Amino acid sequence: MTATAQILTVCTGNICRSPFLERALQAELDGSWGTGAALVSSAGTGALAGHGMDARAQVRLEDAGYAAHGFVARQLTASMVAESDLVLTATRAHRAEVARLHPRALRYVFSFREFAELVARVPAERLHAVTGSAREQVVRAVGLAVAQRGARAPLSDLDADIVDPFRRADEVFDEMSRQIMESLPSVAHALGRA
Repeated sequence: MTATAQILTVCTGNICRSPFLERALQAELDGSWGTGAALVSSAGTGALAGHGMDARAQVRLEDAGYAAHGFVARQLTASMVAESDLVLTATRAHRAEVARLHPRALRYVFSFREFAELVARVPAERLHAVTGSAREQVVRAVGLAVAQRGARAPLSDLDADIVDPFRRADEVFDEMSRQIMESLPSVAHALGRA
């Protein structure tokens, strides 16, 4: 097992939600593990490949304190999913698309907000019971999240999904940002160094 954790974030166009997730989570994990210990990338199920991040999503990302420069959208492939230790999607529908593309991913694909809710249930001493590499921590967190499935009623789609702001009002971009930023601390804690 190599030490580098591979995390993939997925939405539709790969210009709003998944790049926001990619850049915010990458910065948090770099702060926890140091640069290079975890690699967060993103892709879209119907990507606007070659495009930069949506300007309104970029503003909200930068307002949250994260960098957006240099981002280029790309199309999701089965090999991207297969090479990942964890796939975090914007919605449950994206989760299903990832699993159709690479069925083994069912063991490590979650909607972002669902993953946050699952790992928030796990006591910190269980999440960080063993000191290891970033990849070992990601794999441990995935296993603990999977074990939480079925322990309680699942979230509704409304609570599990990140709203799609593409070509919508500024308020929808604000809602997207709020949903991501509310869930980010739980995810960063679970995947980060104790």
